[in-house]
Order: sequence, then structure tokens, then C-alpha cells
Amino acid sequence: MVLAHDDVDDLVRLRRQLHRHPELRFTERRTAALLAERLAPIARVHTGVADTGLVVEIEGRAPGPSVLLRADMDAYPVQDVKEVPWASGNPGVCHACGHDVHMAVVAGVAARIVADPPARGSVTLLFQPAEEIPFGEASGAAAALADAALRGRRFDAVLGLHCWPDLPAGTVGVDRETAMAAKDAFRVEVLGRAAHAATPALGRDAILGLSGIVNLLHAGVARSRNPHELVAFNIGTIAGGASQSQVAERAEATGTLRTHDEAVRGRLKEVVERIARQQAAALDLGLRFTWANEMPPVRNAASLVALAHAELPGLVDVADLTEPPLTTDDFALLGALGPSLYVKLGVTGERGGAPLHSGAFDVDERCVGVGVAALERLTRAVLAGRLAEPGAPATPAGTDQAGADQATPAGADDTAPGERAAAGAVGA
Repeated sequence: MVLAHDDVDDLVRLRRQLHRHPELRFTERRTAALLAERLAPIARVHTGVADTGLVVEIEGRAPGPSVLLRADMDAYPVQDVKEVPWASGNPGVCHACGHDVHMAVVAGVAARIVADPPARGSVTLLFQPAEEIPFGEASGAAAALADAALRGRRFDAVLGLHCWPDLPAGTVGVDRETAMAAKDAFRVEVLGRAAHAATPALGRDAILGLSGIVNLLHAGVARSRNPHELVAFNIGTIAGGASQSQVAERAEATGTLRTHDEAVRGRLKEVVERIARQQAAALDLGLRFTWANEMPPVRNAASLVALAHAELPGLVDVADLTEPPLTTDDFALLGALGPSLYVKLGVTGERGGAPLHSGAFDVDERCVGVGVAALERLTRAVLAGRLAEPGAPATPAGTDQAGADQATPAGADDTAPGERAAAGAVGA
């Protein structure tokens, strides 16, 4: 089954519309309306899921396996600095994490499945709001799981992808087990006593105390992990004080601890909190310590990893990823719905290469067709019963299976597709 040029050009236009009009977490109403308008003629659309999300249902010709495809919807709070026609028109907001691509890909898979319905089974699409989670705020995946559209359901496979600038367009990366790290966010509030700057002995300096805590936390985490343990520790914000002439009464910092292993995670969380409390006590300062947004790692199911390696070679270039990243994603929570697989979509080529969460982030749009082809192939393989039991090898697709090739276009703006690329997979 060849992914036609016109199909991909249309998805590139959709991606550019979404990129031009990004919306922050739980405000994705224009985005949801655009997707609902596109999908309502071909599938059953539930709106208002987790407030601003969508669940879309596609039935096969008979009952059978079920697949959930997830695409996140929200943009990132950073200024778009690109000089392209599809640059963000919303100041300070940009699709800097590729969620516009994720939505275009999943919408494309939906159209392909509807055009050639499976003999049996069903496909559910989740367009999920609020994957980006500021300190102490709610996860969109958690909200979706609590919504009546998904509550209590189970699927044979839960599939998703994420744009990955480290990989070239035409490549899909498959992590062997851990696809994303666990993340534990924290806030340290140091409570001192205000005094005039001319009489510091009458006060207790919260800023001075916090600066010592920050340094000790970095040193403590570094010396509490072994060389083979993948860990990222960061203090991302510091605020405090009311005046240049006052000994600060209060100061706070927020940060994250990212890990892969649960034992390492537990050990380092204890280290971080203990150091903060002991240092504050030593300086006669009060302290409030809060953990928030404690997100588990994204784990790929072994059976789905095997399926990807059986199905995707020859369709796209497949990268066997052996060192998992320390980025995080609330796709991790969707593992509650069934065995999951989160693959990395290469996006770097004629454009792209800027890091995620950068205002310069863009993609080589040939990745859209690659993502559609890969997710469609995996979806159809599950529906056809080619998902092996854990520990057993997956059965490779036959040459007659759908999705053997795909086209990979490039367009000029969000209203005209421009030049069309030649058919076939994009080379690395």
C-alpha cells in the first residue's frame, strides 16, 4: 500500500496549520476543533475529553484486537524564532516539542485505516492535552485516563511516537525497554527572618541558605550515584527576597530528578530531601520541601519491541536504541491501558536539528509520511494478530501487507504543498 503524494501533502498542510496556531496546556480548543472537523466525517469523535482533548473511534469489519494511538496536543511556552511561513502566530508559544507532527501523523493513520478497514478489530485515537506539565500542575494523560471515554478500558497495544532531532528523517528509533525516564519534580522553600541589610545578625538569610543548599544538592546527587547509573539532576528556577536592602525572609528553588531505575530513584530522592533539610537546620532556617509531578518511566513492552523489529525494516530505517534518554513523557501513564510502545521519529534533514523545547525547533517534513507508514504498519500488525506473546518472536509481515512504501513530501507553506518528493522511504 503506497502512501500517495497528495495524502502526505495534505498532512504537511495540517501540520503547518497546527504549528502556526499553537495552544498551551488545557487551552487546545482551536486545535481540537480543527482535528474534530477533519475526523468527524470518517469516524466517531468524542470531544471534551480531559476538557480539551478528543477520543476518536474506528471500528473494523468484525470484533477483534484493539489498538490505542496517542498524540499529544499542547505547545510549549517559548518564543518561535524561525523565519518560515508556518512560524507561530501566538507570541511566546511554539510547537517546540513536535506535538504538531504527532497530531498530523495520527490523523493520517486514521484516514488510512478508514480507507482500508481491517478485517477485524478497532482503533482508538487519543488526542491528549497537557503533556507539558509545570511544577505541581496536572498531567493531561492522567486526566484522560479519568475521563469516561477511556476509564476502565484495555487495549491490546498502546502506540505513540515522539519527534527526535538526534535521528535523521526516514528513521524510526526503537528503545529496547525504557523509552523515557522517570521524573520527580521538587520545590525547596527556605524560610528565614527578615532584617535590615545593615543589621544582618538580627535576621536569618534565606537566600544565603538556599545558595548553599543548591550547591550541596548538586554535589550530593553526583556522589550518591554510581558511574553506570543514568541520572540527570537540575535546579531550574530560583526566586527570593523582597528588596536589595533587606535580609531575605524567603527563597525557593524548583528542580527535577530524572532516573531510569526504581532503586536509584528512591535512593536519590532520599538524598535530595535529607541534604536540604539538614543544611537548613544547620543554618537555623525553616524549610518546606515538596515533591510533585512524580512521573514513572516509559517502558516499552517486549512483545511490541519485537513486533517493531519484525514489521518496520524495509518500510523505514530502524534504529536499535541502546541508551535510553533522560527526557520524560506522561505517555508512561497510558501503560495502564495495555502493553505500550513509544518510538522515536527522526526529524532532521533538509530542516530540523534544533533541540526539543527550542524556539528554533522545526522538522524535515518528510518525517510525517514516515511516521504514518510506521504507525499504520504496527497498528495493522496488531489487528491482524501478529503480536507475539511475551518472550516469543513476532511474525514478520508478508510482502502483501499494507503500508509497504510511503511518499515523503516537502511543501512551501500551510496552504500550498509545493514540490512533491519522490516516492519511497527517506534514506538516512
